[in-house]
Amino acid sequence: MIQKKRKISILGAGNVGATIAYALTLQGVCSEIVLVDINKEKAEGEALDITQCAACVPACKIWCGDYADVAGSDIVILTFGVGRKPGQTRLDLAGINVGILKSVIKANDFKKIAPDALYVVVSNPVDVMTYVLMKDAGLRKEQVIGTGTLLDSNRLIQAVASYCKVDASNVNAYVFGEHGDACMSPWSLCTVCGMNIREYCTKIMGVKEDELETELSNIYTGMVAAGSKVIKAKGATFYAIAASTVQLVKALVSDTETILSLATYLDGEYGAKDLCTGVLCKVGGCGLKEIIEVPLPEEEMKLFSEKLASLDATFNALNVR
Repeated sequence: MIQKKRKISILGAGNVGATIAYALTLQGVCSEIVLVDINKEKAEGEALDITQCAACVPACKIWCGDYADVAGSDIVILTFGVGRKPGQTRLDLAGINVGILKSVIKANDFKKIAPDALYVVVSNPVDVMTYVLMKDAGLRKEQVIGTGTLLDSNRLIQAVASYCKVDASNVNAYVFGEHGDACMSPWSLCTVCGMNIREYCTKIMGVKEDELETELSNIYTGMVAAGSKVIKAKGATFYAIAASTVQLVKALVSDTETILSLATYLDGEYGAKDLCTGVLCKVGGCGLKEIIEVPLPEEEMKLFSEKLASLDATFNALNVR
């Protein structure tokens, strides 16, 4: 339930932004939500639709506004951007959405409009967009957080739970690196009922040692393909990313020092410098509290370094630094 008045502004009222607003309302996370979108009629319609839930959800004021109305927000969530079209490269899409973000930043001084807000970046490519918002808007590292590999981690937890035939609450798993195809799963950090997944699979499930790595590879491949499978079936993904975003927002407002796999600025951690990507972050009421640099086995660190090098090349290709 709402403990105090909290204002959240959502920039972008498409499927993702609107679903985040709906999920925030259902869970009573905040007392006010402002939807901002270039298509004001769409934003007004989404706000009105959610407002009509008032009789059966915790009290929350939902309305459509402009960028100036973001003032006084505790949290600002960025969801705007275009989706990838058939035949369009990932780099092409990144260039378009970075251009949209830069134009928004140029037209709106976030340091003046909402200087104390925490900024949650959901828009893709989330790693690059998190970096551009922080740098171009002149915001502090601690107050700009991307959803990063949080959704990937949640998908991995679900996939591991399904494979091991246990509830998702019995699984801990994380995904590092760039959200999407270029991520990696450190299996050394994955546990099922407190046991490392390799030990659980061999000792509890009876998986043969010589088959284990293939099984883990199949779980990872299925997790990576999960988003594309949804897009092929229904055109877009928005429920899972909305739920993941609300998970992050609740960690921020509750100030319980939750550790999640999120996109943040790296300045030497894991050998990476001057880029944002998904790593374990402790977050709370002031935003990013600490990057948890977990020691990884040699082979996992080698793979992560390769993923970081690939992402670094993307940053260079987009000329955002």
